[in-house]
Amino acid sequence: MVEEKLAGARADLAERDGVLVAFSGGVDSSVVAALAYDALGDDAVACTAKSETLPAEELDDARRVAEEIGIRHEIVEFSELDSDAFVQNDGQRCYHCRSMRLSAMFDHAEELGIPVVCDGTNASDVGEGHRPGLRAVDELDAYSPLLEHDISKEEVREIAREYDISVAEKPSMACLSSRIPTGLEVTEDRLSRIEKAERLLRTWGFEQFRVRDHDGLARIEVSEAEMDVALDPDFVRAARDHIADLGFDHVTLDLHGYQTGSVSPDGSRDESDLADVAPDPLDAEYPSD
Repeated sequence: MVEEKLAGARADLAERDGVLVAFSGGVDSSVVAALAYDALGDDAVACTAKSETLPAEELDDARRVAEEIGIRHEIVEFSELDSDAFVQNDGQRCYHCRSMRLSAMFDHAEELGIPVVCDGTNASDVGEGHRPGLRAVDELDAYSPLLEHDISKEEVREIAREYDISVAEKPSMACLSSRIPTGLEVTEDRLSRIEKAERLLRTWGFEQFRVRDHDGLARIEVSEAEMDVALDPDFVRAARDHIADLGFDHVTLDLHGYQTGSVSPDGSRDESDLADVAPDPLDAEYPSD
């Protein structure tokens, strides 16, 4: 069944005169890039949009995975912070972000003479609650081969393993602005301290984590399997000393652990990655003083 879907997606891409893949380096866009390169060779280009909301490590990953696939890799730069609607951080933040990001892709594709922009939306993304970013995909008419051929997230990972793509099991990574609660302005300072705080967790060896910025309170989420490490006295000291130094007044550990998704304005889960949830009163606090 997956092989049939895979063959169909590859055949569709092969009929195009060229495609530019909106490429984050995550598993979805990596599979689309691999399929496009397989079908079109040098007429396929992977393009990553660099902005303040993209962690430096994610850009490095995108470069590495593009090289791994063999596809030509381009980088375009833009700033979501130029948009007042994005900075305001209402329930449509993901829509504004995706609109700007995809618009940058379409502009670059036009410069390169490439007629089609592809994205990594898969069949599992549809119907998962409040997903305003998908509206931007529809409005700009990006082509989503995974969605078009009913390829689910589980099947995407299966295909990634077949292609031997190193990010086949990589957890989903929302942009840094998803760590800021709805209604709290997205600023460069907040994005910067979130990125630095998450770099500490990555250095410590955590694999699934978030640092939520509640206007000066850093709320750390880690997976249940990694909770013991987060409660280790050595890590507690590192979190208290180093994360507090980044400009946070308090540092807490969320005892509910890492959770994907978010509570959106209508009560469903969305792309903003649980940023709207207030700190739990049972959280363990790492005092900053």
